[in-house]
Amino acid sequence: MTILIYVLFGFLSGVLGGLGMGGGTILIPLLTIFVDLDQKMSQGINLIAFLLMALFSLIIHYKNGFIKPNGILYIIFSGVLFSVLGAFAANILPATILRVCFGIFLIILAFNQIFKIFTQNKRK
Repeated sequence: MTILIYVLFGFLSGVLGGLGMGGGTILIPLLTIFVDLDQKMSQGINLIAFLLMALFSLIIHYKNGFIKPNGILYIIFSGVLFSVLGAFAANILPATILRVCFGIFLIILAFNQIFKIFTQNKRK
């Protein structure tokens, strides 16, 4: 049963990751809520899974012409820099604070998406 749950979680995060929405948005809450892993362990698993999902998604998006090289070095440099800083912060902060911060991020993301839906419907 546990393997089936992991396959289902991998499927859900893979679909979202392939769409470019970030599989971790769903994978981290699923692992913390249903598998009872702590926040730091869930984030670590997400990072490993993300590497492979991103590689395959990158290849497909590149073949379809959806990757534009303009400004990409700035994005890569700043992303790597702040990933290192974020990893250090995650090691220092307690898991409960990380969980609260991630929850707040998801709430803000949800409100942002709801706001976009209503503003797009009014324009039509």
